[in-house]
Amino acid sequence: MAVNTEERPEQPSEVDGTAHLFNALGKIIRILRRRAGLSQTAMASITHVSEDLISAIERGVRVPQPDFLILADPLLNADGILIAAVTDVRAALARARVRHPGWFQSFAKTEAAAVALHYYEVQAVPGILQTAAYARSLFEHRRPLLSEAIIEKRVSDRISRQVLLDRWPTPTISFVLEAAVLLRPFGGPEIHREQLLRVLDVAQRRSVELQIMPLDKAEHPYLGGSFTLLTPKGQREVAYTEIYGHARLITDHDEVRTYAERYGIIRAQALTPQESLVFIEKMLGEL
Repeated sequence: MAVNTEERPEQPSEVDGTAHLFNALGKIIRILRRRAGLSQTAMASITHVSEDLISAIERGVRVPQPDFLILADPLLNADGILIAAVTDVRAALARARVRHPGWFQSFAKTEAAAVALHYYEVQAVPGILQTAAYARSLFEHRRPLLSEAIIEKRVSDRISRQVLLDRWPTPTISFVLEAAVLLRPFGGPEIHREQLLRVLDVAQRRSVELQIMPLDKAEHPYLGGSFTLLTPKGQREVAYTEIYGHARLITDHDEVRTYAERYGIIRAQALTPQESLVFIEKMLGEL
């Protein structure tokens, strides 16, 4: 999904420290885990989550859910430190539904409540998959330049949207990424590698299907840019596009059907989910 490059007026909630909160919690959890003599594998087993999730939380790219903090506090001998953060985390998660600037709120609201989401991306890793460092690198290099306050706010917004990946019941989620998206090393080698690991982590989930459209295809069904298909609960599917700062939530049935048909053909021509995992793993091995 393309992202607006214009600097809009700052909203009251432009800077609320959400990204900093999750980054700080991740660092605290990592220190407490190490002091408790636990590996990420051992902690994952005890807290009934994946080792990848523990790693992602400690790196600040996944949100530590309130139930996880309550369970982890005594396990890590935190003496109430993690439990004390539960109220702030719940408030941050609640803000995720209203924190986005006006131009994006229609999409953010629809995305957060959707029962099915399908993302096609041609330029950069979709926001829902981005690490904080990758997102910050994209915003820092926008022209005209964005202020530091706007950058921090937008990074926070982007990370806050990712809570939908942990929703239950899990929505149907799929991605098709043009191979060029993963080949561009935005932010440099370290950030690029971290971002590839993040994409690989999400792609391995049972609830997600991620496919790569390789560069060697002689034909392509759609070169008009990125788009997203969403199905709100109890409603018809809608489409979202954003090109050169012009966001559009499409509800016309015939137009949405056209995007759905394009997406179906794109998925059919892309690598399978398993082939896509191999593609990403090969890229990581070559870095």
